[in-house]
Amino acid sequence: MSHYVLKRIQKLPITLEQAWDYFSSPNNLAEITPAYMGFEVLSNSDSEKMYPGQIITYYVKPLFGIKIFWMTEITHVAPQQYFVDEQRFGPYALWHHSHFFKKIPGGVEMRDQVHYKLPFGFLGAIAHALFVKKQLEGIFAYRNEVMEKKFGKF
Repeated sequence: MSHYVLKRIQKLPITLEQAWDYFSSPNNLAEITPAYMGFEVLSNSDSEKMYPGQIITYYVKPLFGIKIFWMTEITHVAPQQYFVDEQRFGPYALWHHSHFFKKIPGGVEMRDQVHYKLPFGFLGAIAHALFVKKQLEGIFAYRNEVMEKKFGKF
């Protein structure tokens, strides 16, 4: 079973505090996810900010409009530096997503690194080549567009 890594960097003309406040709130996840994914948050957060051990549950419709349950846990949080979400149940055999934040002149740099594996062995590898890789890249491209519209271009 193949292991994949997706890396993305985005710079925005906002403060580190603004970036952290926006991205560390589970309430903003739906806004940065394309509508075709049918992203629906199920969990009712008892906190406006992420914390280690927090469980977030939602539905997504990544393929043919089929609703899939997804549960992630926020495993690590260093305020205004990074946080990590890991899938506990969902469509991937492995999902480990690190979000890094760094103050830079004129704004903030946000770096994402996703390590993931698909289930089903060689069938998963075929699915990755046919559509999963492209879909993930599209989701991150959408997020970048939404952020630029919301906060401006760097």
